[in-house]
Amino acid sequence: IEMAGDSSFPDVDNDGAERNEETVIVVNVGGVRQVFYGDNLNQYPETRLAELLNCLSGGYDSIFSLCDDYDPGKREFYFDRDPDAFRCIVDVYYFGEIHMKKGICPICFKNEMEFWKVDLKFLDDCCKTHLSEKKEELEEIARRVQLILDDLGVDASESRGKRCQKYIWKFLEKPESSYPARVIAVLSFLFILISSIVMCVGTIPDLQIVDAEGNRMEHPTLDNIETACIVWFTMEYVLRLISSPNKLHFVLSFMNIVDVLAILPFYVSLTLTHLGAKLMELSNVQQAVQALRIMRIARIFKLARHSSGLQTLTYALKRSFKELGLLLMYLAVGIFVFSALGYTMEQSHPETLFKSIPQSFWWAIITMTTVGYGDIYPKTTLGKLNAAISFLCGVIAIALPIHPIINNFVRYYNKQRVLETAAKHELELMELNSADGKATNSKNELEDLAREGEEAPFYSSRLKVSHSDTFIHLLSEEKHYRTRLQSCK
Repeated sequence: IEMAGDSSFPDVDNDGAERNEETVIVVNVGGVRQVFYGDNLNQYPETRLAELLNCLSGGYDSIFSLCDDYDPGKREFYFDRDPDAFRCIVDVYYFGEIHMKKGICPICFKNEMEFWKVDLKFLDDCCKTHLSEKKEELEEIARRVQLILDDLGVDASESRGKRCQKYIWKFLEKPESSYPARVIAVLSFLFILISSIVMCVGTIPDLQIVDAEGNRMEHPTLDNIETACIVWFTMEYVLRLISSPNKLHFVLSFMNIVDVLAILPFYVSLTLTHLGAKLMELSNVQQAVQALRIMRIARIFKLARHSSGLQTLTYALKRSFKELGLLLMYLAVGIFVFSALGYTMEQSHPETLFKSIPQSFWWAIITMTTVGYGDIYPKTTLGKLNAAISFLCGVIAIALPIHPIINNFVRYYNKQRVLETAAKHELELMELNSADGKATNSKNELEDLAREGEEAPFYSSRLKVSHSDTFIHLLSEEKHYRTRLQSCK
């Protein structure tokens, strides 16, 4: 690609006469030759191309500080950079803004903009959003790789107690770390299922027994199974709390709060049963115990700890608050309008079931959600017409936000798979580089490297640099460390 290739430089002097509007510079970026005029470049004097206007008077040292090579005969500056990204960046001199072309890695494009000394503020908002998403992906990859390296690393300066704490944490929190850890995870999963089944079976009247006062209570066998499950949950929670590296974050974590809610009712009801009778009436104690026992349903949420699908669903719903808010708003408006219309239209019938507008809210809810229990229904012609319109609008109102929510779930699920693959790929590259370019799949060698180093996150100076176009700053204190990421391909 050649543009105005016959242009030549005018004579320049030490007074900086090259800054006039007639001055042109010829640059060759990755084989793409382009000509720029001084009046365009001087709009942004801090950029690298604008600095080329002044470098000729400073000699070769000044020239080669800005470019990779220079041909005095052709007066042409050479740059070994990405020509596709360069075509996008030069738009700033003509349009005042920059757009990334499809297929260019955002992180690579950001590096190109930094090289050409063009501020990121000129990048359009749509492209900034894409860049922010890619940065978040790299940070997540860096975090995952760091966690794996932390597991492999053994700091000889740590005390035995500290190493034991890390081992217990990894044993309970990371089932993939070893075979015994997988066994513990499976046992914990089974205890959750057994406890949930016992809670349900215990409500069957034929399996309950009657105490001396004539009150029904759970069978002692089921009670003993429940106690065994609670003991397991308690031991698991206490060990995880003791071994946690950040106990405040552990206590405030949502899943750990669920664990507490699953365990606490058992001990509170036990305390009320044995001590509460002395402080309050027996009937009040039984009501309190019954209410606390209902809270045992919280333990079913413990399954999310062992199910990546449930975790993905939770995160997808978090990212869909806007769509869920729209869904609730649509339904709220429809419920208010159709309940008011239904109440007004049914007042002419002597046997109307619509006693008030608040009571009609229930009818509008079950109609718009197409449940239709039939406990409240219209009897007039206009009321029936209003009901038909209400459930049609309900179907539309529910269907509209569903598609974005499903897309969020699929997008997040696929993103997690890509990040997991990229983190594994990153570790493979580090392992290959640590062997001086020789392919190796031995995890023991990576563990040996981890023991040799003293600085985190890289535990050995033998880990070499790979040559590619992106870098994860979180993984290294050295800014020149580059890696070839799966997510940037």
